[in-house]
Amino acid sequence: MAENGAAAGAAQPQLQMSILGQFIRDLSFENVMAQKGVAGEVQPDVNVQVALDAKKRSAENQYEVITKLTIESKNKNGGETLFVLELEYVGIFNISGVPEDQLHPFLLIECPRMLFPFLRRIVSDVSRDGGFPPLNLDNIDFVAIYRNELTRRQQAATSETPN
Repeated sequence: MAENGAAAGAAQPQLQMSILGQFIRDLSFENVMAQKGVAGEVQPDVNVQVALDAKKRSAENQYEVITKLTIESKNKNGGETLFVLELEYVGIFNISGVPEDQLHPFLLIECPRMLFPFLRRIVSDVSRDGGFPPLNLDNIDFVAIYRNELTRRQQAATSETPN
C-alpha cells in the first residue's frame, strides 16, 4: 500500500513558481492640487481600483501577469481631485505543476499577491515624491477581485443570451 501511495504522489507534478522578472510598464502621477490649487483644509479620500490580466508567453511555462492600479485622491471637503496615480506593473513568472483548471485563478490571485509588496513600495515612493504624505496601500484581496470578475463575466454572459 505504501508503494501505491508513493507512486500516486510521484505522479502529481510538484508546484514550482519563480519570478523571472518584474518591471513598471507604465507609470503616471499627476499632482492636480499643485496645478490648480486647493483652498482650505485638505482631507484626502483615496479610491483605489485594481485590474488584473495574465497571458501566456512564447516560452514554455512562462506567464506575464499585469496589475493595473488607478488611484485617485480627492478632498473630502468639496471633492476636488488632489492627485491621480496610474501604475501598470508586470511580473514574468515561470510556473509548473499547476493543474490546467487551477492555472487561471493561480495567475490572477497568487502571482499578484507575490508582486504586491513591490507595488506598495512604488505607490508610497511616488506619492511622497509627488508632494504628498506616502500612501501606504492596504492589503488587496485578490481572491475577492477574482470572484467579482467571474461574477461580472457570468452576468454579462447571461444578459447577452437571448431568452
